[in-house]
Amino acid sequence: MNTLLQRGKAIKLAVFDVDGVLTDGRLYFLEDGSEFKTFNTLDGQGIKMLMNSGVTTAIISGRKTPVVERRAKNLGIPHLYQGREDKLVVLDELLAQLGLSYEEVAYLGDDLPDLPVIRRVGLGMAVANAAAFVREHAHGVTQARGGEGAAREFCELILQAQGNLEAANAHYL
Repeated sequence: MNTLLQRGKAIKLAVFDVDGVLTDGRLYFLEDGSEFKTFNTLDGQGIKMLMNSGVTTAIISGRKTPVVERRAKNLGIPHLYQGREDKLVVLDELLAQLGLSYEEVAYLGDDLPDLPVIRRVGLGMAVANAAAFVREHAHGVTQARGGEGAAREFCELILQAQGNLEAANAHYL
């Protein structure tokens, strides 16, 4: 069996970075200092499907913006950590709270601050347009770019590994 699918079997928590993963990585600032981000609806649907299959989800982002809080709330993501640069420390806090181990975590990132988590968890992946060094050290790399369906691909990989993808899709037939 594919190594990524093997790693995906044990996943109980899927964690996402935001900028460059759930978005295309570009930052948009308006004249008044506010910012906006664009999110991909395919990614959102994948996250919902994953949660419906029983996998818990979380966002850990180094930046803090109200739009990410709104997106997490809209999707029903129960664990949101923003403005936290040391993502491994955040993950340790979350694992202690949930009673999970690193092997039960999947993480999708794109840049150097994500790398300690990517290297530590059971399934650590990078998006197609992640920094080369990050891609080199990830367990796998999505075919899609960040903000362009990479999170959906990641979610579907986990669903497939756990034998839940067909049922998740059939729900819509």
